[in-house]
Amino acid sequence: MTTHDARDLNLKINKAELKRLYQTAPFKHGAAIVFNWAIIFGSIYLSTRFFNPILYLLTVIVIGARMHALAILMHDASHFRFLKNRKLSDWITNITTMYPLFSSIEQYRQNHLRHHKHLNTEDDPDWMAKLGRKDFTFPKTKREFLVTVVSYFTLYKGIVDAIWFLRRFSPLKAAAKPANKANKRFGLIFTFLLLVTVSLLGIWLEFALYWLVPYFSTFFMFQYIRSVSEHFGELSYDHMLRSTRTLKSNFIARFLFAPHNVGYHLEHHLYPGVPYYNLPKLHKLLMQDSEYQSNAHITKGFFHGLMNELG
Repeated sequence: MTTHDARDLNLKINKAELKRLYQTAPFKHGAAIVFNWAIIFGSIYLSTRFFNPILYLLTVIVIGARMHALAILMHDASHFRFLKNRKLSDWITNITTMYPLFSSIEQYRQNHLRHHKHLNTEDDPDWMAKLGRKDFTFPKTKREFLVTVVSYFTLYKGIVDAIWFLRRFSPLKAAAKPANKANKRFGLIFTFLLLVTVSLLGIWLEFALYWLVPYFSTFFMFQYIRSVSEHFGELSYDHMLRSTRTLKSNFIARFLFAPHNVGYHLEHHLYPGVPYYNLPKLHKLLMQDSEYQSNAHITKGFFHGLMNELG
């Protein structure tokens, strides 16, 4: 499997329409960041105001989903689809997304762009990191998959994933540019100031309940489900259009598993320069091409479509 993007295909689509889809709208991206944080803080307020176990569980699910949504926005920024000023774009993304998630856009970008360049090959760091791991070995029964998903609520599974992510990115840190090392220092300073603020406000319990618990449970759980939906299950890997999945779903599934149009993953691999808010339009444009219609792996629904493609 050596095909990596649309340049290796002969898709017959309107080039002028495609070009328009590359245009970025920074306000939409920025508004989405604010929207996700508003849901996080609103959920925390409601849970603390009307606390009960069921509401707390729902709050953990919602916060983890919005953490995941923020990470998806970072993904777009890693492709330079946020601000034209790349340094400012990375700085805002780190402050509003990646530093709170204990990482940085620089770490992610080094790994992710190699994933795009060498999709599903030995040079794809994502593919090689997951190859042979039990969680990413398919076929699976629905029960096996659901047991893995539910295990994230123990926190142990999320902690294991967090350590795994750190180990995966550590070789890249050593070879990082001086500017990236500076960003790493800023990340440490951010974390230090965050912990000082939590201490001064005396909200360690709230920080643990409403940030660390969702982070080590539902955030990594949603990351896992999305990762499976993108590159695993009933895929043949013999053709670019069959090596990753576009997954269409309803509003609830999109809110939880596929925020900000990330379900259009095949379209993203074909044209990674198209920002997330234009991916549905890109999908409609691609559906005009007979090769795409015939070969694209399109799955409808997380709960029925994806679950039936695990085995």
